[in-house]
Amino acid sequence: MNRLTRTYTLILGLLTLIPAAADDHGATADKIRAALAGDVRTPAEVERDPERRPLETLEFFGLRDDMKIVELVPGGGWYTKILAPVMAGNGTFYVAYGTSQVKEALTGKPGFEKMQVTAEDAKIYRPEGSDFYLLENADLGVTGADMVLTFRNYHNFNAEGRAALNQAVYDALKPGGIYAVVDHTRRHMEADNPENRRRVDPVLAIKEIQAAGFELVDYSDLHFRPDDELRYEVGRKTVTGNTDRFTLKFVKK
Repeated sequence: MNRLTRTYTLILGLLTLIPAAADDHGATADKIRAALAGDVRTPAEVERDPERRPLETLEFFGLRDDMKIVELVPGGGWYTKILAPVMAGNGTFYVAYGTSQVKEALTGKPGFEKMQVTAEDAKIYRPEGSDFYLLENADLGVTGADMVLTFRNYHNFNAEGRAALNQAVYDALKPGGIYAVVDHTRRHMEADNPENRRRVDPVLAIKEIQAAGFELVDYSDLHFRPDDELRYEVGRKTVTGNTDRFTLKFVKK
């Protein structure tokens, strides 16, 4: 076999892999759409879909339905109600930190039978006089994960808590695993004030996460909001639902 023939054969082999990869992502996208239409979601949750753009966000991060993934600080379960059904057939899905609401509301429901709660010994608390939380006993109790996701939670922790969070994520992921981070944008190097407590400087977040051993590999403007002046608390009626948010994709080296 001469060089030209070998090259042609290699190209043909690679081309045969492309439809299979596309099919994998297409199947995951179909499952995300099905989860978005699920009965477990409330009208108020559905109402936020155009603003939060979950399908596009999860596709950007590269979610596949056969992954081993962890969602951090799920709160009321807005994303949990999407992720758990998607992963139920072929994947493994954990929720960690601040899981009491989803554990009580979703455990055992159709589509959530395989949802696993982990890191229940983790301690999240706000020191007296602080607006931000510490995270202790942060170990996720998971290894070899393909992806860890956190949506609008990074801002809740102080510097020590964020360092513990990032280390726990690093330890849980396999080499090449993805750390997916979305949060409300704060002005660069702006000092803490009553209006920006639930915002975080994306440059600071990148610096901290890289210091934990991650590589920033991509970002998206899916949640860029040019009319958010970055001046007001995210809960204000004039801002809520329209905050500028950074969307960052890191990989464990």
